[in-house]
Amino acid sequence: MADDGLPPLREVIARHGLAARKSLGQHFLLDLNLTRRIARAGGDLRYGTTIEIGPGPGGLTRALLAEGAAKVIAIEQDGRCLPALDEIAGAYPGRLDVLQADALETDVARLGGPPRRIVANLPYNVATPLVLGWLRHADSFESITVMLQKEVADRLAASPGASGYGRLSIITQWRCKVRPQFNVAREAFVPPPNVASTVVRLEPMSAPLAPARMETLERVTAAAFGQRRKMLRSSLRQLGDAGALLAAAGIDGTRRAEELSVVEFCALARALDRSP
Repeated sequence: MADDGLPPLREVIARHGLAARKSLGQHFLLDLNLTRRIARAGGDLRYGTTIEIGPGPGGLTRALLAEGAAKVIAIEQDGRCLPALDEIAGAYPGRLDVLQADALETDVARLGGPPRRIVANLPYNVATPLVLGWLRHADSFESITVMLQKEVADRLAASPGASGYGRLSIITQWRCKVRPQFNVAREAFVPPPNVASTVVRLEPMSAPLAPARMETLERVTAAAFGQRRKMLRSSLRQLGDAGALLAAAGIDGTRRAEELSVVEFCALARALDRSP
């Protein structure tokens, strides 16, 4: 028995018939010591709202509440999991709200009261679009602490020249400090995924790293990394006059996308917005 008086997660899964569904990217964490470590990585949970995505049978949900979360809002698409989550809500009266919804279609920036933070074991099949969507509203969050496929987490933190450096690295580092926390072995999950996982904490900065519009920054990085082995004077042609754009940003057109810093990509985005 866990110290919250609720039955072990294996028993909960068996009783409610919660076999993980591959179509939903489900991999359940059963080790309560590990889930509590993830919860602690989310920071001080005693204030504001903690938003969890894809709680499944509620392993991390229980950890968040056990670690003192004042209010947890859990977004779960799979209706099979709702009875198990309702049991957790009963053990923590008034502290857990469960929404049956698709997180990709939910404006989490409006849920609950501030300070808002996200703490979640994200389904791998939708992790990248979820993170990019939240970055559009980065000012709404105190922090975003998520478990991701290790390869994706590495991309978030990658520096210019690294193999994983690309669009996701630039957009994320433009808005947030990226702080990898710890790796999680495949064997910690039921069923085990095919890849290793990493917990990473994103801390939105009070202002972006450099002035730019996110929509334009996405256009520039998409063009540049769409042909990442080509020189920028070639890969940026789809945006218009690549030579003029590069000159306006003060960037040598013989360089390649993977060589540019986040600040330099912001300069390109500003130049594009100023172009005729």
